[in-house]
Amino acid sequence: MLDDKDRIFTNVHGFQPWNLDAARKRGDWDNTKGLMARGQDQIIEDIKASGLRGRGGAGFPTGMKWSFMPKEPKPGKPSFLVINADESEPGSCKDREIIRHDPHKLIEGALIAGFAMRARAAYIYIRGEFIYEAKVLFAAVEEAYAAGLLGKNAAGSGYDFDVFVHRGAGAYICGEETAQIESLEGKKGQPRLKPPFPAGAGLYGCPTTVNNVESIAVAPTILRRGASWFSGIGREGNKGTKLFQISGHVNKPCVVEEAMGISFEELIDKHAGGIRGGWDNLLAVIPGGSSVPLVPAAQIKDAPMDFDGLKALGSGLGTAAVIVMDKSTDIVRAISRLSYFYKHESCGQCTPCREGTGWMWRVMERLRTGEARVEEIDTLLDVTKQVEGHTICALGDAAAWPIQGLLKHFRPEVERRIRERGDDSGAYMEAAE
Repeated sequence: MLDDKDRIFTNVHGFQPWNLDAARKRGDWDNTKGLMARGQDQIIEDIKASGLRGRGGAGFPTGMKWSFMPKEPKPGKPSFLVINADESEPGSCKDREIIRHDPHKLIEGALIAGFAMRARAAYIYIRGEFIYEAKVLFAAVEEAYAAGLLGKNAAGSGYDFDVFVHRGAGAYICGEETAQIESLEGKKGQPRLKPPFPAGAGLYGCPTTVNNVESIAVAPTILRRGASWFSGIGREGNKGTKLFQISGHVNKPCVVEEAMGISFEELIDKHAGGIRGGWDNLLAVIPGGSSVPLVPAAQIKDAPMDFDGLKALGSGLGTAAVIVMDKSTDIVRAISRLSYFYKHESCGQCTPCREGTGWMWRVMERLRTGEARVEEIDTLLDVTKQVEGHTICALGDAAAWPIQGLLKHFRPEVERRIRERGDDSGAYMEAAE
């Protein structure tokens, strides 16, 4: 359980203004010059020591990612920081809250992270549908320039650094780091083959690091309060605080900052007002955004909400977008709806994803209505394995995992529908063959 004094995002609910004056009163931009005076390598070492792992879904150690950037940028090849504010994962809504209510945390973090990586500029790629958030972000960046916190001699540090805000055009695939880089360059948002990795050849062929909004926004506070403070919260390998986004069948859906490793039961009872209809009414939970496998009620209640705790259950923390489903949920329909989403958002570059996502959705619809045959369940599972791990980016995995979770935990429900459709369906299929 997180004490109020340990919260990083003190305005996540927007009770105070977002502007620079209010942000400074909350502690942002406090002696930023002094933080930068520690030196680029020391900042990276402090972030490593804090145990911060990427908050965009994959959970890669942030300090290590920063250390991959070249120490001496080559002439004509400046380094760049790209901040992923595309946030299109169904269930995720934390980054928009940071941008809407606490944008200066992100902008200060961009300066410090960019400085640590020897970057010339940061590009914030914000989701096109975030109309109000983009308006706030543009205004906050203007405030920072006007106050001398960005641009030439940023924050009086002697370092020149620019921040550009780029509005996306509404594609989920642009949340993938290399597709985002392609989109920033004005091209169709499609993932690139790796290697080369962005740290070697990213935006405009220059060294680039792509980080999530939350990963960057927490950096200044970690440096101010110390790596040992941050690493003192949470479990081994799962350190610090995290923004959880709780939606679905709870009494009070919310975005809340909590300690990594808090149990699911405590998270829901303390912040979301409990499960609608009580704990006995819980059916399943998607704990990390729509791309991770669901976890049935019996397994999730005592689960630690962090990367390793959910991995042990065959799922993942992802972006910590907790989607709660009670017993009123048509679970097969819910997963079929997610299958449609991934079919719709596939960029079409890889054959397994382009063909497989549509095929999987069509079979899911047949399972939903009970028109399929029992044998098709194993065929569907086999196809998810053929898609998973065989595409340039992780969208193929994201399309496969919800289905795998459903068939692992709720196969009897799928089979029941087929049985209840009766012999007519089976006789029709045999006649068609």
